[in-house]
Amino acid sequence: MLETYETVLTPPAQGVRWGKVLDQNKCIGCHACSTACKSEHEVPLGINRTFVKAVEVGSYPDVNRYFQIDRCNQCTDAPCVPVCPVTAMFIRPDGIVDFDREACIGCKACMAACPYDAININPDTHSVEKCNFCAHRIDQGLEPACVVVCPAEAIIVGDLNDPTSEVSQLIARNKAEVRKPEKGTSPKVFYIGAHEVTLNPSVGTYTGMHMWSEQKEDYPVQAENDIPGVKSFKNARVAYEVPHKAPWDWRVSLYTWTKSLAGGSFMMYGLLQLLGAQLDEFWAVMTAVLGGVFLGLTGLILIFDLEKPMRFYRIFTRPQWRSWLVRGANIIMVYALILALLFIGGLLHMSNLVSALVWPGLIFGVLVVIYTAWLFGQSKGRDLWQNPLLPGHLLTQGFLAGSAAFLLIHLVFSLPQQALTMVEVTFWVSLFVHLAFILSEWWMPHMTIDAKRAAHQMVFGAYKNYYWTGLVVGTLIPLLFAFFIPELVWVAAVLSLVGLLAYEHAYVQAGQSVPLT
Repeated sequence: MLETYETVLTPPAQGVRWGKVLDQNKCIGCHACSTACKSEHEVPLGINRTFVKAVEVGSYPDVNRYFQIDRCNQCTDAPCVPVCPVTAMFIRPDGIVDFDREACIGCKACMAACPYDAININPDTHSVEKCNFCAHRIDQGLEPACVVVCPAEAIIVGDLNDPTSEVSQLIARNKAEVRKPEKGTSPKVFYIGAHEVTLNPSVGTYTGMHMWSEQKEDYPVQAENDIPGVKSFKNARVAYEVPHKAPWDWRVSLYTWTKSLAGGSFMMYGLLQLLGAQLDEFWAVMTAVLGGVFLGLTGLILIFDLEKPMRFYRIFTRPQWRSWLVRGANIIMVYALILALLFIGGLLHMSNLVSALVWPGLIFGVLVVIYTAWLFGQSKGRDLWQNPLLPGHLLTQGFLAGSAAFLLIHLVFSLPQQALTMVEVTFWVSLFVHLAFILSEWWMPHMTIDAKRAAHQMVFGAYKNYYWTGLVVGTLIPLLFAFFIPELVWVAAVLSLVGLLAYEHAYVQAGQSVPLT
């Protein structure tokens, strides 16, 4: 039916840069754009490439309802593009951010990176999709489906490079705003007449109850505007929103933990070697086995976290090297090779080979542990993770996990006394530093409202049980052993590993708990 009323676009000049204006002064909240998009792209139920958000402000009888059309913002510096490991997300020469579902492996990194929560996993194809400006229609000289059906003409598209185009004129003559300009993504979707309560999701209250339905549980976490220092509008309630899902679940939390053990094992072994501990080839074999087992578990977790696990090999066959998923995968592969050589060298008593592997193994063990900090850093939509101290915290966790593992192995295979003392000192020091990092999430100020909200959810909200388990069981109780029962250090080691896993889960999930739309 859409084709009956098509508007043909004027052929753009060479060097076109497509942009969009959403005039909220005209929007009547009819959702015609949402249904047209679903029809045009055969979008499954429960998935929305575009939708109309509604926020109510005030108390009866003085109540206003504000609408906002939400969709991909077609960023000039789109964070979803560099994080994609297989170039499934790409920017066309005309500025449209498009996707290739045939290339997608379903890693969900683009979903974590998007500050606007505009990317979804199609449950039928298990590939990512989003608003792509109806690129197939643009290529035919036709307007996007949402533009055609809007009865109020609230959606306008055109060439931003042409100062005479309607979009350029609207932007020049009105107060045109973009969402989250502080992210530095330079969106090409501009809003006219949008209210702050719709542009900024942090100022509205999510109660879980909408005009016609209840929001799905768990995500985003129901937020209350009672956090000190957080700006809010009185009686601003989200009246309609679509469900959003946190991209990374417990598997990513578990992966950060197994990775700490995998890399931390060689970090501890390498440190002992550099400090002059007398370790024979048996400990080289033990380090290789310990690191290899948890590195293998890390790889399996990463593969089965993919929506299309059988496509995992594409990270190596069509890599996009700006993505820390690709860099991390190759770091893991090199580290696996080092562990294999260490195992062979220890097994065959090749002391020269074992000695030669100390520095490479230590370096790549550290890289295995800390590269996730830069992967999380590419997730611009998750403010809690934009922490410059995160590499240091992950490094501390690596030493903590590695020393704890060595203390547990010592129960079966005795370490030399000198090495045991070094391991115990490393364990207690890293445990204390880890405690300081955990407390910093609570005590230190956060740079953005979303980071503050996420930290609040971690410490006092939905994930407080995991956080306090990590704090009390994983650090405070083990530190008591250092002062009162040092001979039971192995119990402290077990508790620290349990607490580390609990804290990792709180941190990963809380970082994704804040609503972005």
